[in-house]
Amino acid sequence: MKKIALFLLILSIVSCNLTSNPTITDSQDYNAYLKIEAKKTTSRKYELWNSKIKPDSMQLTSFGIVAQEYNRYFKNTGKIEYLKKAEQSLVKAVEIAAVGKAGYYRSLARTYISEHRFKEALEMAMKAQKMGSGVEETQGLLFDVYMELGNYTEAENNLNLLKDKNSFGYLIRIAKWKDYKGDLNATIAYMEKAKKLAEMTNDEALKVWSYTNIADYYGHAGRIEDSYKYYLKSLELEPHNAYAKKGIAWIVFSYERNPEEALRILNAITKNYNSPDYYLLKTEIAEYQGNNKEKLVNMDKYVKAVNNPAYGAMYNSYNVNFYLDYTDLYTKALEIAEQEIKNRETPESYMLLASSLYKKGDLANAVQIITEHIDGKTFEPHILYNVAEIYKAVGNTQKVKELKQELSGAIYELGPNMESKIEQL
Repeated sequence: MKKIALFLLILSIVSCNLTSNPTITDSQDYNAYLKIEAKKTTSRKYELWNSKIKPDSMQLTSFGIVAQEYNRYFKNTGKIEYLKKAEQSLVKAVEIAAVGKAGYYRSLARTYISEHRFKEALEMAMKAQKMGSGVEETQGLLFDVYMELGNYTEAENNLNLLKDKNSFGYLIRIAKWKDYKGDLNATIAYMEKAKKLAEMTNDEALKVWSYTNIADYYGHAGRIEDSYKYYLKSLELEPHNAYAKKGIAWIVFSYERNPEEALRILNAITKNYNSPDYYLLKTEIAEYQGNNKEKLVNMDKYVKAVNNPAYGAMYNSYNVNFYLDYTDLYTKALEIAEQEIKNRETPESYMLLASSLYKKGDLANAVQIITEHIDGKTFEPHILYNVAEIYKAVGNTQKVKELKQELSGAIYELGPNMESKIEQL
């Protein structure tokens, strides 16, 4: 009897080892980065050029440089007011510029992209194109805007117009295009070329951007150790980088299933960085822990944070999913989803609309939207899960079976809370 008990214990241990992921992170690797003080939101450059701006100022150079500093402050703090100030500076620069106007149009377009004002971004990009200078830069910008708008034909046209196929700008965009087409291996191959180029030129900003992006792609490909390595490499160059720390927190939570440590990392980030979506991730982790009180606290913090009208449409997709997943305010979700379709006709936007209709009981229209605007047009696991859920509701078992097989390989990307949901499809 003792031998049987011992055998069952060993079998249990072996079984656990087969189903759990090995620990690849080490808190000693990143602890120092969690203690980094908040980045200053002023600088000598800012003070110098900002002092030149008067109510009736025509100091063009001042507006451009101050806008760059405001964008940097936004990146470092997540505070939306800095992005809005960058926008205001660039609007003034566009208004008074006699030379170099195309560059200011492009900068304003990029700020509008950050604010999810994509149609206005397109308008600025088209104005830059009419100016005739910086042709390649404008074509790259147009690719970016058209991708955000869901106009993939025009995006591809502008991608093909880029002449230097070995430039950093082309490589990162062809990588994004291959990701959209579902070719992850090609995506990574192009991003690795871009990373090497950034390292060769020793451009710190490009290296940080390359490292965080390739870390994301490695994660999608199941190369978790490589993903972790590059988040750390980005922190070596930019210790305050909230995005890289969030990436490590996701590895700790989704791959290692260590919610306590993931929360420790996130709590350290949010001391100095303000972005509403971090509260949603904390909500997700609290749900995994079965901590309903903490879940409600973070839901409340999210609602209060996104209530700031300065965010505009930036959190539309988050808000729709929040209402659908955590409340019964399905009509509210549908209203926002319809706004988002007007803003950008992407598969993601159509999925928000289909999911809202599904939750309201309108299965027929939900399926029609999937058939016309989503099926075969995206490879994003979050979208595919919602598609599978709706197909299950209408009894399309063949489609559900196909999607379930694909989703089973995307648990890391979707998160631990989705594992049982996928099994129940």
